[in-house]
Amino acid sequence: MASSTRRPVMRLLWRLIVIGLAILLLPYLLVPFYRFGSPVSTLMLWRWATGARVERTWTPLDAMAPALPFSVIAAEDARFCQHRGVDWEGLSRAIEEADDASDVRGGSTITQQVAKNLFLWQGRSYVRKALEFPLALWVDFVLPKRRILEIYLNIAEWGPNGEFGAEAAARHAFGKGARSLGPREAALLAAILPNPIRRSAGRPGPGVRRLAGLYEGRARAASQTAECIQSRLRP
Repeated sequence: MASSTRRPVMRLLWRLIVIGLAILLLPYLLVPFYRFGSPVSTLMLWRWATGARVERTWTPLDAMAPALPFSVIAAEDARFCQHRGVDWEGLSRAIEEADDASDVRGGSTITQQVAKNLFLWQGRSYVRKALEFPLALWVDFVLPKRRILEIYLNIAEWGPNGEFGAEAAARHAFGKGARSLGPREAALLAAILPNPIRRSAGRPGPGVRRLAGLYEGRARAASQTAECIQSRLRP
C-alpha cells in the first residue's frame, strides 16, 4: 500500500524536475536565435501583460550616433571587448568597493545585463546572480560582441514611463532620434542608466552632469580601443 502511494508522488516529483530543467535550459536554446530579429526584455513583456506603457523602436547600431555606444561602454563596461561575458576583475573590485554605494555598477557587465534583461527578473538576489553568470558566458560564446551591444541598447530601460532602448530614450530626453545625438547628450543618457526612473538626461542634476562629463571623456578613449565593435560603427 505504501509503495503504491509513493509511485504517484515520485512520478509527480520527476515531472517537476523535468519541467524545472526545461525552464532552466530554455534560455540557452533561445540565445542562438537572437543573432537576428528584435528581441524584447522580460520587463517589457511584463509591462505589456499588465497593460503598462511600453515605448520601444528597434534601432540598429549603425543607425545610432557612434558616441552613444562608446559612452555606454565607458559607463557600464569598460572591458567589454576583453572579457568573455563576466568581468571577474571588475567583479572583485566591485566587491571590495561595495561601501561606495552611489556610483558602483555592481560589477555587472553589459553581457550580464543582456542575459538578465532577456531571460531573468529585475531586482537583486543571489539566485538570480547564480543563474545570470553561466548564462552571460553562454551569450558571449554564442553572440558577437557587436550584436550583444546592439541588443542591450535596444532593451535597456531608459526612462520613467516605459521608455526602452536608445531611440525612445533620445526622443524622451532630447526630442531627437538616436542617430542625431551629440557626444554630451550620449554621455548624459549613459549617466542615467543605473536608475532611469529617478535620473533625467533631459533635466540632469549635478551628479548626472558630473558623471556625463566623465563618460564623455572616457568615450573618446573607448572609440580607439573598442575593437570588437568599432569597425562598423564609424560613419
